[in-house]
Amino acid sequence: MKNKIKILVAKPGLDGHDRGAKVVVQALKDAGFEVVYSGLHKTVDQIIRIALQEDVDVIGLSIMSGAHLPITEKVIKRAKEEGMGDKMVVVGGVIPERDVQKLKDLGAQGVFPGGMPFNEIVDFLKQNVKQA
Repeated sequence: MKNKIKILVAKPGLDGHDRGAKVVVQALKDAGFEVVYSGLHKTVDQIIRIALQEDVDVIGLSIMSGAHLPITEKVIKRAKEEGMGDKMVVVGGVIPERDVQKLKDLGAQGVFPGGMPFNEIVDFLKQNVKQA
C-alpha cells in the first residue's frame, strides 16, 4: 500500500485559467498528498495517459470553461475503458449549483465549486479515497 494518496490535478480542453488549480495543488501538497499537475490544455486521452503512468488514486479535473459535464463524462468513460474504473474522479472550478448532482450522476464522486474551503476538499479526499 502506498503511503500517500496520489492525485492528478488536470486542466482539460482550451481552458487557460490555472491559477486556482495551482493554488489547489499547493494546498493538497501542504495537506500531505502527492500531487501531479498536468499543465494546461490537456485532452481527455492525455489526462487518462498521465493518470495511468503516474498510478494516481484520484483524477481531479479543474474546469473553468463551462464544459464540465461533457468533459467529466468522457474522462469517466475513458477511465473505465482503461481499467481505472476504481479511481476516484472529482471536479472543481466554476460549477453551477444545478450541475452538482448531474456531475455526481455521471460518476464524479466529489464536486468542488469555486470558493469551497480547502479543508473541506482535504477532508473529503482523506475520508473517501481507496488506495491500491
